[in-house]
Amino acid sequence: MRLVSWNVNGIRAAIRKGIDGYFSSIDADIWMLQEVRALPEQLPKNWQWPTGYSVYLHPAQKKGYSGVATLSRSAMEVIRTGKPSAVDPEDAEGRIVVSQHGELTCINTYLPSGSSGDERQRFKETWMNEWQAFLQPYLSSTKPVVVCGDLNVAHTEDDIWNPKGNAKMSGFLPQERSWFTELLHEGWHDVFREKYGEGAKIYSWWSNRGQARAKDRGWRIDYFLLNDAANKLVTDIRIERQGGLDISDHAPVILDLDY
Repeated sequence: MRLVSWNVNGIRAAIRKGIDGYFSSIDADIWMLQEVRALPEQLPKNWQWPTGYSVYLHPAQKKGYSGVATLSRSAMEVIRTGKPSAVDPEDAEGRIVVSQHGELTCINTYLPSGSSGDERQRFKETWMNEWQAFLQPYLSSTKPVVVCGDLNVAHTEDDIWNPKGNAKMSGFLPQERSWFTELLHEGWHDVFREKYGEGAKIYSWWSNRGQARAKDRGWRIDYFLLNDAANKLVTDIRIERQGGLDISDHAPVILDLDY
């Protein structure tokens, strides 16, 4: 089974740039998209989601903002959207879809950014702590659980091109990195890092400024986190920079499971 996590930076723009071709060439069983930034009625009139997939779009209430979508070739049951929250109890920003695919649970997440200022950073950190608690029951499940998405945190110095220069930037703050370390200590597997090891500086997002793509000055902020049961099924994982950046400022992360 092939799963893809991809921040598409606006599905309408991605459609214009040819995302349909990637749905065909990557040939995944489950797609989990973030930053869809569209209500259903805002999608191009003559465009349809890929043939053969069931689709659940969970948009933000605010037009042109946030939103996640999960697509599945096999039968999919949407278990819930959002999480218990004091800061966004209705998941009005459209940040979580939990879906069931047979015995496999997928948690598609678009974690908030705090880059716009202190108030938004406080919102982000509260949201992060709520999400961590929300994930706890899934971690201990004997059935496979896959958590994925744009988590807006680069965990270690291997996950960012200029760690010293970005040490005070949202997404690489000490408390954010410590929070991510806690997730792994609790038992979640950062599958990509476990495969490629320390020292491998491979990124999933690049700024549109300063020739960041050409110079490979990126951040790895897009993840697959797996519980023990799912981790035993992993056969491969990769970040598909080649071509993926024609569509978005994020590259798709592709996970293969023996499931």
